Amino acid sequence: MENHVIPGAGFHHLALISSDFERSLKFYIEGLGCTYVRGWGEGQGRIAMVDFGSGHLLEIFARGNGGEQADPRFLHLAIATSDPDAAYEAALKAGAQPVDPPKDVDIQSDPVFPVRIAFVKGPDGEILEFFCDKQHWGK
Repeated sequence: MENHVIPGAGFHHLALISSDFERSLKFYIEGLGCTYVRGWGEGQGRIAMVDFGSGHLLEIFARGNGGEQADPRFLHLAIATSDPDAAYEAALKAGAQPVDPPKDVDIQSDPVFPVRIAFVKGPDGEILEFFCDKQHWGK
């Protein structure tokens, strides 16, 4: 659906402040299969953009305080996938902490929205949701 207020509007990226830039970069690229797009800056001013696929970007900032963030940098990042079970296992293998294993949920909206979801905690305590719209993916 097109936005009639902001021409060409759409999601470009979400930004994350990382306490350990290299650890976060490795987690998202090697662990979750993101692709490095570009980076700039040095030291605590270093920034990188990684692509989850199809141009959906995460921008990682190296401005953290050296430990897990006490306050979340965002409520959660929902990552669309046709297989949340495999995504959950890949994230755990890459060092994520389990939060909520894969499960089927019927979101009580109008109409009811059947999904399969799973949650993990990433390197900086950020919550990642692996989200499968069962109506779209047919699972």
